[in-house]
Amino acid sequence: MKITVAGETKEVKEGITIAELIELEKVETPEYVTVSVNESFADKNTYATQALKEGDTVEFLYCMGGGAR
Repeated sequence: MKITVAGETKEVKEGITIAELIELEKVETPEYVTVSVNESFADKNTYATQALKEGDTVEFLYCMGGGAR
């Protein structure tokens, strides 16, 4: 099936979960990533069970720390 990951169309297996996609995409520091599916934030507790569907759009978002002095 085809999904869009970070703006790029990809062919992935049917029913791939968010957790599997994170591994497939070799996401750095996956413990700090937030995932958006079709512009809605996915619950981290469901990454292992939430299956993606044909045409879904997935974005990996990272919180950036820091500040001004």
